[in-house]
Amino acid sequence: MIKNLKNINAGDLNISYFEAGSRKGLPVILLHGFPYDIHAYKEVVPLLISSCRIIIPYLRGYGHTIFLQDETLRSGQQAALGFDLLKLMNALKIDKAILGGYDWGGRAACIVAALYPNRCLGLVSCNGYNIQDIKKSSIPVKPEIEQKLWYQYFFHSERGRNGLLNQRHDFIKYIWKTWSPTWNINNNLYNLSANAFENPDFVEVVIHSYRHRFGLVCGDKRFEKLEKKLSNQPVISAPAITIDGDNDGVTGLSDIAKIKQKFSSHLKHEILPNIGHNVPQEDPKNFSEAILHIMKIHKNL
Repeated sequence: MIKNLKNINAGDLNISYFEAGSRKGLPVILLHGFPYDIHAYKEVVPLLISSCRIIIPYLRGYGHTIFLQDETLRSGQQAALGFDLLKLMNALKIDKAILGGYDWGGRAACIVAALYPNRCLGLVSCNGYNIQDIKKSSIPVKPEIEQKLWYQYFFHSERGRNGLLNQRHDFIKYIWKTWSPTWNINNNLYNLSANAFENPDFVEVVIHSYRHRFGLVCGDKRFEKLEKKLSNQPVISAPAITIDGDNDGVTGLSDIAKIKQKFSSHLKHEILPNIGHNVPQEDPKNFSEAILHIMKIHKNL
């Protein structure tokens, strides 16, 4: 279990995070997805610790990260995730960092890389270009893809909200198994992360996220300008490596044409055999090597 967490006020949140490595090292911020937590990077840390300063935060609604004000909307919209990452960097006085993540965390990383390119030294993004195209959310896709997104439509209803509220651990275990069918999941592994989903705002943040991306609920008004910028699907200029697991049971393989269009300094795209959705936890070696590849670029500058 990851221990010795730190906390810092950043924007709307008191963010709980793990830090390792030298404070003088190149900052690397690693961000988890839904429904996972910082333990996704437990085996990544020892592979990077001698080379950089590692920061792994709990996202809003997870673990010991809490909202500072009761009246703040428990928003899970993509702009909020990018806002949180930027505010964390400011609070930690990190001017520039290598960003890495997948799912929700990959989205936050892509947003900061796209809209604040001077803050991102490089990017490792699992699942390709993670910024949501909300304007096109009502356009259906192929039935076999729609079927994999059942949980999102489930969350649009109060039945779905109550299901997550009252059966969250059964729900999450099922998601883990179906999204990563070759991952060797057991109770000990799940229990490392289980407490992260007991955050009092977990359900509200998750439900808001999956309703907002389909235009079913309003977002936080403070993020309207940011969402407008994201609606233009901005190009990411930072040196970037994209990664897919070839056994990802939810997103499948990335659209290579879109990757070439949206990453102007794309280094390479890797497809990892027998790996599912939770790339860093399922294959920490290859994920770490991608981070190290980005680091070498800066050492050679």
